[in-house]
Amino acid sequence: MKALPLAAALAALSLAALAARATPPATVTVQDSFDNVTFAVQNAITNAGLVVDTVSHTGEMLERTRKDVGGKRQLFLHADIFSFCSAVVSRAVMEADPMNIQYCPYRIFVAELPDKPGQIIVGHEVYPPGAMDRVNKLLDGIIKDATAF
Repeated sequence: MKALPLAAALAALSLAALAARATPPATVTVQDSFDNVTFAVQNAITNAGLVVDTVSHTGEMLERTRKDVGGKRQLFLHADIFSFCSAVVSRAVMEADPMNIQYCPYRIFVAELPDKPGQIIVGHEVYPPGAMDRVNKLLDGIIKDATAF
C-alpha cells in the first residue's frame, strides 16, 4: 500500500519537471569566440562565490555520436553546460519547498550554432515563479557578468 503514494508523488514530480521545462530558456547572444565566452562564464560563476561541479561537453558528445544514432546534421559548432550549486540559494528555495531539489544543480549553457559562427548563445533554464525566482536572478546575474565585455 505504501508504494502507491510514492508512485503518485514521483509521477507528480515528473509532470512538474516536464511542465517547468516547457518554458523557453533565458538567453543572451554575444559576438566573440566560444573559448572566450566559456572562460568568462567560468569566471563569473567563481566570482559569484560558487564552484563549477561539472562541465558537460554536450556539443562534442552529440557530434561524436551523430552517425551512430542516425543524426542528420551537426547541431553545434561548440556547446558546453556548466553545472554548479549555491548552498545559500539552494537552502532558501528548498526551505520554501523541498521538491525544489529537482532543479539542483543549476546550469548555464554556452553554444555556437553552425549557421551562426561567432555568435555565442549563453543561457539558462527559466525556473517556475515563486521561490525559484531567486535562482533565476542568480543565473541572470552570472550571465550578465559573463557577457558584459
